[in-house]
Amino acid sequence: MTMSGLRRIGISDPKGVDRKKLMVFVEIDRCATDAIMALTGCRPGKRTMKIRDFGKMAATFINLESGKSVRVVARTKKKSPGGDVGGIPDYSLMPEEELFSISEVQVPLRPEDLPGKPLRSVVCGCCGETVLDGREIEYQGDSLCRPCFEKNDYYQLKEVLE
Repeated sequence: MTMSGLRRIGISDPKGVDRKKLMVFVEIDRCATDAIMALTGCRPGKRTMKIRDFGKMAATFINLESGKSVRVVARTKKKSPGGDVGGIPDYSLMPEEELFSISEVQVPLRPEDLPGKPLRSVVCGCCGETVLDGREIEYQGDSLCRPCFEKNDYYQLKEVLE
């Protein structure tokens, strides 16, 4: 998946000379994300990998210099033209087109989405925590963090421990 995406956007050395040209959006929080990270050097902490957990075995590779972007999706129905090895299809013998669906896409990126230092910060009008790079939501004249706006979706505050 990674090598197909990189080849199609013109990145040949993602950890070397091309390292500042590459950004990846992954759509799953499973081992494919770790593999993409290992092969590309892209990481969330460097802001070169964005995780959008849609539960799909898919990734979008972006050449920041040329603007070329492709989305690579693992096909779910795999056939084995080269035979099986112990009942497992030999994927190394399969054509890329059978393994993946690859589409040229456009990814609108804002300056706040790009690698580098934060461009701005605001304080949430509800919880008082800092929100970086345009991730706040304007609601009834106030800037709110996403958890406050959405009434939180992954934790419930028991007490502030300081």
